[in-house]
Amino acid sequence: MTVSPSKHRILVVDDELLMREYVEEALLRAGYLVDTATNGADGLALFETHQHDVVVTDLKMTPMDGLAVLQGVLEKHPETRVIVMTAYGTIETAVRALKGGATDYILKPFAPDVLELAVTRALELARLTQENRYLREELNTRYDSGTMVGRSPAMDHVKSDIAKVVDSRATVLIRGASGTGKELVARAIHHGGSRSNKPFIKVNCAALSAGILESELFGHEKGAFTGAHDRKIGRFELADGGTLLLDEVSEINIELQAKLLRALQEREIERVGGSQTIPVDTRIVATSNRDLEDAVAEGTFREDLFFRLNVITIQLPPLRDRRDDIPHLADHFFNVFNRENGRNLQGISDTAREALVAYSWPGNVRELQNAIERAVVLAGGSELTPEDFQFNTAALLKPEAPQGLAAGTTVSEMERELIFTTLEHCSQNRTRASELLGISVRTLRNKLKEYQEAGIDVPSA
Repeated sequence: MTVSPSKHRILVVDDELLMREYVEEALLRAGYLVDTATNGADGLALFETHQHDVVVTDLKMTPMDGLAVLQGVLEKHPETRVIVMTAYGTIETAVRALKGGATDYILKPFAPDVLELAVTRALELARLTQENRYLREELNTRYDSGTMVGRSPAMDHVKSDIAKVVDSRATVLIRGASGTGKELVARAIHHGGSRSNKPFIKVNCAALSAGILESELFGHEKGAFTGAHDRKIGRFELADGGTLLLDEVSEINIELQAKLLRALQEREIERVGGSQTIPVDTRIVATSNRDLEDAVAEGTFREDLFFRLNVITIQLPPLRDRRDDIPHLADHFFNVFNRENGRNLQGISDTAREALVAYSWPGNVRELQNAIERAVVLAGGSELTPEDFQFNTAALLKPEAPQGLAAGTTVSEMERELIFTTLEHCSQNRTRASELLGISVRTLRNKLKEYQEAGIDVPSA
């Protein structure tokens, strides 16, 4: 992410007038908001009354030196980034400052672009720290595979796969239709292993053009192309030691795929416009809702990159194939949105629950989540009913037609088999079965009575 200077306020503390004005002018020209202080005490007083994103302080000052300023800033706001300025003769003190919590130090004299780069890095680090703190706070309720909602055999298998790969360096490819929860699984992999205290960085490969995506992944040097006014740290570097999620990896341009392949094989990158090789220890998790084998056959995806990504595969089933999980997911989302929206609804009615299970959910878990949220917000009664949901009747699950009917099977026999199959599909709910069959409940009841009178066993309601 490119830092927007105008959104950030910098505090400069230095008791030398010329240096203070030099730093202030450089930061103002870069577009930052700048406050200055002539000594450490005044600097801390300013810091208390303003929200400074970065503090740039000289080390050698009297009576309060830069180490005291550093300590005072971090005591008030531990996440503020502090950069210390020092002359060659006090490098040992600068090292002490780094051990005390400083983000960086720069040696006097320095050019304006050196200062700008240090501030940019500090702001990027602050943003990354904030993002990862937020993710860690959500860990126990959203991204732990042990608390992922679902009790079906399919989800048990997914959870087992996650547990096996959390501490591996191997690349993981998560496959499944849109809305099945691929990103949730990726985060569970990251947060469940030894890299959980390191960055989790995501890039949406489908949302960016090839040129922008290359810069986002690998970064660029200042002047690498028109508009590259500053050095940019790419997602591979930002995720060093942690996990990089390549969301919808199938959408990466074929030319860029070669550079991605090299990064995965060699575990090193080069920024756009740069010549320095940068080693990275970044664990890759990729997702795709497309069949990558077909993309390889079509020539739009490199076969060698596919093999590199497809070391470990986790396949997420569509929601219609794990309908046992629908009631549990519905209850989970209901509780979340009931609380978030300040509603005091009592729950989901039995008829609404049956309707949810009978729906095919072409948008998978995401569609179910959105449907529950909308129903909770708009519900007029004390509980959710079928009327609170807007189902596409074309997407209602249809019972499978009986297979292997021999020639000569009568229409009445086929009709009976279809009725029994539909009742089984609806857990013997005759009201729901009649809706799917397109007949009235009375007609269905009469049919079942006919079968009983003919000595045929009829499923109990």
